[in-house]
Amino acid sequence: METETATRWLNDAEQCAWRTHLDVSRLLMHQLEKDLQPFGLTNNDYEILVNLSESDDQRMRMSDLAAATLQSKSRLSHQITRMENAGLVRRENCESDRRGLYAVLTDEGATTMRKVAPHHVASVRKHFMDLLTPEALENLQAALNPVADHLRGRRGKV
Repeated sequence: METETATRWLNDAEQCAWRTHLDVSRLLMHQLEKDLQPFGLTNNDYEILVNLSESDDQRMRMSDLAAATLQSKSRLSHQITRMENAGLVRRENCESDRRGLYAVLTDEGATTMRKVAPHHVASVRKHFMDLLTPEALENLQAALNPVADHLRGRRGKV
């Protein structure tokens, strides 16, 4: 006979906090995506541009970029193809590994980042930062750090 372990259901306070977190996450990402649309970008596009713009030589191995953006290699490959067609990035072969590829920020991609970043930051401020007191931001970061640390430690594990 199989032994069942008791489910630890969420109490009312936990349920409320969890659902608020889900609502805020979905609503905020939807709003940020909406605010990127006039520039022809998605949140995924912007995240890739940020990663490339902040990396050495404005390039990253595709496998590293996939890990940084939590995308499968296949999904990232399709995303990079769309961004290549828009002139934002290009692929380059890796000289040290014939199978490896780099995603490289183009001049147009860098120009797009310089143009879009101030609007994106203003959107983040308007819809998130400016709605919280400095104390609330500090408490939020303190509360979320253990969750982020736990999940980072779980990446790549079943």
